[in-house]
Amino acid sequence: MTQKVIIFDFDGTIADTLDALVGIANRLALEFGYVQITPQELGLLRNLTSREIIRYSGISVLKIPFLVKKVKSELKNKIHEFKPIPGIKEALIELKEDGYKLGIITSNSKDNVTEFLQINDLASLFDFIYSGVTIFGKTTIINNVLRQKQLKPQQVIYVGDETRDIEASKKANIKVIAVTWGFNSPEVLARQKPDFLIHNPSELLTVVSNA
Repeated sequence: MTQKVIIFDFDGTIADTLDALVGIANRLALEFGYVQITPQELGLLRNLTSREIIRYSGISVLKIPFLVKKVKSELKNKIHEFKPIPGIKEALIELKEDGYKLGIITSNSKDNVTEFLQINDLASLFDFIYSGVTIFGKTTIINNVLRQKQLKPQQVIYVGDETRDIEASKKANIKVIAVTWGFNSPEVLARQKPDFLIHNPSELLTVVSNA
């Protein structure tokens, strides 16, 4: 049997970075021309798709790559403060021990992710980390990884916490597990019809085994 490869999103899926990202986004709001996120608005944003969030914010799409670059730079100073999502370390260890190959695709920087994994004793669990800046083009990044690693779509399962993870995985013809402990709400994730929707990292091994 061909070895299955489980690819994870990073922010919100493995690392609990939401509060830091909101804080950074609010500090950069004036510079990039969008409104700050109040706690009430955060609840609203969690129920929107990635495309709807861009429209709601009013930010120019042309500014987004520069915003992402600035956010990654600011995250570097906080990376030592972040903790893994509760239960995710145990789930990752289980998957690795069961023979699955693990990787990460992220819009965060590879340096940030590598440092986080080292600090939290997770580095040995992952076979690759691929960093790429994209808002709606995550499919391209997934396809690049499949090509570089010589992986067939049926070998791969993607795990992510946002609607764009589901959208990209479907376009790349790979199965996707949506997790509800990250950014998007369970309701908006369910509307995107992922292959699986889970609420706790302890469900990962069971779901992957049955995929």
